[in-house]
Amino acid sequence: MTVTSDRTRVTGAWREGDDAGHRRFLAAGDLALERGGSLPGLRVAYETWGRLDPDGANAVLVEHALTGDSHVVGPAGPGHPSPGWWEGLVGPGHAIDTDRWFVVAANVVGGCQGTTGPSSTSPDGRVWGSRFPFVTIRDQVESERVLADALGVRQWAMVIGGSMGGMRVVEWAVGHPERVARAVVLASTAAASAEQIAWCQPQLLAIRSDPHFFGGDYYGHERGPAEGMGVARRIAQVTYRSAAELDQRFGREAQAGEVPLGGGGRYAVESYLDYHAGKLARRFDANSYLVLTEAMNSHDVGRGRGGVTAALSRVRAKVTAVAVDSDRLYPADQSARLAESVPDGRLETITSPCGHDGFLIEVDQVGRIVREVLGDLPHGSDAGSRRSGNV
Repeated sequence: MTVTSDRTRVTGAWREGDDAGHRRFLAAGDLALERGGSLPGLRVAYETWGRLDPDGANAVLVEHALTGDSHVVGPAGPGHPSPGWWEGLVGPGHAIDTDRWFVVAANVVGGCQGTTGPSSTSPDGRVWGSRFPFVTIRDQVESERVLADALGVRQWAMVIGGSMGGMRVVEWAVGHPERVARAVVLASTAAASAEQIAWCQPQLLAIRSDPHFFGGDYYGHERGPAEGMGVARRIAQVTYRSAAELDQRFGREAQAGEVPLGGGGRYAVESYLDYHAGKLARRFDANSYLVLTEAMNSHDVGRGRGGVTAALSRVRAKVTAVAVDSDRLYPADQSARLAESVPDGRLETITSPCGHDGFLIEVDQVGRIVREVLGDLPHGSDAGSRRSGNV
């Protein structure tokens, strides 16, 4: 039975036939995969801002995190269930000034907002579902390389991203050193750690254990694994924020109108987690959550390159590794090691109580760093307010 209404009960993915919004699409052909085999008929969804100079030297690639997409800035509306996830950083007069820079953002392979992923229709006319192949961070970057070629971008003036987006920044700098002039890696790493992989395992199990997962082929059913993805998001959300911030914001307060004593109601922090679980279910796909989480687990720029140190020695870009001082998921020492391991690297630190999400929230601090990287400000300039939100 095909569901024709209330599709968010099954998936929050963008699907063929939906409003394209500000997306553009590239028919990228078959994508050879790192593990072997290929993904046929790849479609890449992307958005751009500004105009590419005739010499192609003013292009900036913005890389989204796990549940982000190509909609970096702009309002919610037809085709875009959420407003831009890095508002205030990109646009006329902002740190990445679209009057000067040609800015590109693509939805990753395996995602669910227009680029080919598990919720997309495969060449045989059926939804990919459980048949979607395993993809890696390198595969994601290769699809972006195809997009860059199609757009006429020979070298990126800057590639910037945080978390999973930062993984792709590192992979770009290592895998295509001649094509990246500047790299800004926020709250990320050169290789996923054992602890990061460990945090992901219960999230993967939560989705796969949902009775409405149906082995990954839930698209033709009345319900999808929204509950399992909600549990996964709750686990992740705790790692995205700091213990101090959660305690300061919520403490032991009960949710308004509820009495948790005796199990009859929720604490305020539980309501917060419930909110983020429901919000994600309305705009994301559970299979994409699995595919992209496993891609993050696979991240290791040293694989097949003689190890991380040897791989990072290939980098030609000026690298700025940015840590968030309260980040417990991608701790600051990982950013420090990255900065120390590339030929031309430096470390910057964002001060924030918000944990890993600080790279999204502290837009003024990120903007100050970006202006320095792009040559607009001297090193060491001041900045510092924040906005709210996460991806």
